[in-house]
Amino acid sequence: MNGGPALVSIMRQGSTLIASVHTALNDSELVRFEHDLVDQIGEHRSRGVIIDVAALDVIDSFAALTLRRIAEMARLRGAQTVLVGIQPEVAFTMVRLGMGTGAVPTALDLEEGLALLAEQGSHHPRPDDPEA
Repeated sequence: MNGGPALVSIMRQGSTLIASVHTALNDSELVRFEHDLVDQIGEHRSRGVIIDVAALDVIDSFAALTLRRIAEMARLRGAQTVLVGIQPEVAFTMVRLGMGTGAVPTALDLEEGLALLAEQGSHHPRPDDPEA
């Protein structure tokens, strides 16, 4: 996103994009992440997106809203999104504050997120995908 260590990494695995958030992002970094990820969904014709937030010990209301927006934009572009790795303390705080992930499915970790996408048919390789 800018110089220094990567704040977010986005990798492709078949027709799925896996975005790992490595550290807390400020509002402008969240917006940049949103644009980058949505652009890559179209570029790679992704059918599934996993956003891993295991490294975050706080998810504020703007971050939660941005994650929901990303999932909705991905859905409109034909990709299912799963949010994985929400820490127990973060989940507890989000519930107490009335914040949630809306209709965005969640899973415990990356492995369960991939399994959830596979169950929903989002992780099947495309016939024209040479990397599948």
